[in-house]
Amino acid sequence: MKRRHSLSNYGVQARRKQVIRIVTAVGAFGFLAAALVFIFMFWKNRRGNEKQELVAIWGEGAYTRTFEMSRSRLQEKPMDYFLLVLNGFSAYQLAVAQINNSDTQIYIDECIWSLRKALLCKEGSQGDSRIYYVLGKAYYYKGASYADLSVTYLEAARRGGYEAQDIPEYLGLAYASVHDYRNSVAAFSLALDAGAESGAELVPAADSSNPLEIISTRNTSYTEGELPSDLLLLSIARSYTALDEYDAARAYLVRCLEISKDSNTRVATRLLLGEILAKAGNSSAAESQYLTILEENGDYADAHYQLGELYAAEGDKYKARAELRRALRVNPAHGPAQTLLTRLNM
Repeated sequence: MKRRHSLSNYGVQARRKQVIRIVTAVGAFGFLAAALVFIFMFWKNRRGNEKQELVAIWGEGAYTRTFEMSRSRLQEKPMDYFLLVLNGFSAYQLAVAQINNSDTQIYIDECIWSLRKALLCKEGSQGDSRIYYVLGKAYYYKGASYADLSVTYLEAARRGGYEAQDIPEYLGLAYASVHDYRNSVAAFSLALDAGAESGAELVPAADSSNPLEIISTRNTSYTEGELPSDLLLLSIARSYTALDEYDAARAYLVRCLEISKDSNTRVATRLLLGEILAKAGNSSAAESQYLTILEENGDYADAHYQLGELYAAEGDKYKARAELRRALRVNPAHGPAQTLLTRLNM
């Protein structure tokens, strides 16, 4: 009897240990599951908070902080669409604010890298026209050798229904850079006919996980680096000149002189107008344009050079050489003046 009692106690203890092991295992599993849920929720909330923080910083116009934070977080999540778009947009804003061109190019390269990568993440997603818009302008600022890409993305933005008012202006400049002057004139004329007197600025629109819903544009008055109407008229005239349509070019140049208050723009306008008048055989009117430049701006190498060229065409080598020497005194490295003077002295 005593032995049976001992065996019974042993069985009870064994079952008790088994139950304890099961309860312990279940408890450990439950704790692990709860911990995982907590970690997931913490990560999710943290990610949401980070996104909200970036949007808030962007909304304050703190583009440097937005750029630095998004760039830092891209090291952990290099294919995060939200971070790539914010990084690209903030890089563009910083690029156009730079004074030194080399600094501008650093930010432009970052902008292009981020936005091209964002397009790879969500190829064909709705709203991409805004990315195309910024990419088109970024490629324009990258230089004339990238003008074809500027045209490609700006046209894609326009086809996508994006209506930033400065798209036709940038398209006109980009088309001119690739020597497609007919499309350049068409784009510039569209900008002019629409009365484009404002650029576009990227601004936060709403709280959303989609950066293309967070970022919209608003029309603003022109800031430094944008294209006001006098330069628009001058650009149209240059494209018409390249097409040998001098009457149309002359009309736009006259309009430009009527409205422009910028001395550099007025000089460029008079130089081109004088050149057109000279080609038309109206030497006295051309001479008047060059002399007006000298009266309003003092010695100006290109004005002296074009006077010298005008006098040389009329057969007055004495006056021509005098003007060419004046051009070289102002700018000793003026190549066309050196070439023409050498030819006249032979």
